[in-house]
Amino acid sequence: MFCGMDLGSRNVKIVLAEESGIKGFYVYDTIDFYKKHGHKEEDSLIVDFKGLGLPEMELDETGGDKLVTTGYGRNTIRIKRGEEIPEIKAHALGAGWQTGLTDFTLLDLGGQDSKVVLVRGGKVSDFQTNDKCAAGSGRYLENMAAILGITLEELSSYTQEPVDLSATCAIFGESELVGKIIEGHPIGELAAGVNYTIYKRVKPMLLQLASPVIVFTGGVAENKALCKILREELEVEVVIPKYPQFNGAIGCCVHGGMRGSLT
Repeated sequence: MFCGMDLGSRNVKIVLAEESGIKGFYVYDTIDFYKKHGHKEEDSLIVDFKGLGLPEMELDETGGDKLVTTGYGRNTIRIKRGEEIPEIKAHALGAGWQTGLTDFTLLDLGGQDSKVVLVRGGKVSDFQTNDKCAAGSGRYLENMAAILGITLEELSSYTQEPVDLSATCAIFGESELVGKIIEGHPIGELAAGVNYTIYKRVKPMLLQLASPVIVFTGGVAENKALCKILREELEVEVVIPKYPQFNGAIGCCVHGGMRGSLT
């Protein structure tokens, strides 16, 4: 069995697979995962698979299972008997496996960072990341939706007549949005402005690593407005894989040896 583990800033995503394909998807709050289901042993973390409701993994040299990890948390703590791979590699492998594409630009917008990866011939050709500010991330959208008093789903339905929001910092952006509310702008136009702000944050990276096809992954890929904005503004095809939030964990399984295909 293969276990792909994406140690995200907000959630830990786990995919279990066999060589023929995926067998299960699991997601856990990151803080709960570390507090309740792991314990330190020297410089490594032992994961309590049973406590997570998962089958026990045979990860020693005589066992037949393989654990591959990636993500935000892999730079902080090592999972014992797990192989670590870079996020860029994991997400490129996952996107290629999910879509069957070999040439594309990958846009991954997660909880606190953004990644743009140029893939050619199924391999990473170039990439850019922004992990210094949360303004182009899921956390930013959550905060802005809360200020507007709407759900993320409702936020993702607005693209028309966007109010111009110029702040490039997540904190200053929230203050600017409050100011626009006080000025009396309609909620729909404010929400559209928020969505366009995300686009403006990632546009320079997408233009530098351009392709006719963008594969959009991460939790923000569920934002229908942003998908529409990308298609219309960049005049490209936007492909959203079946499991955008689990893309990194899927890539870990591909690296581990999973083949098969999505059905």
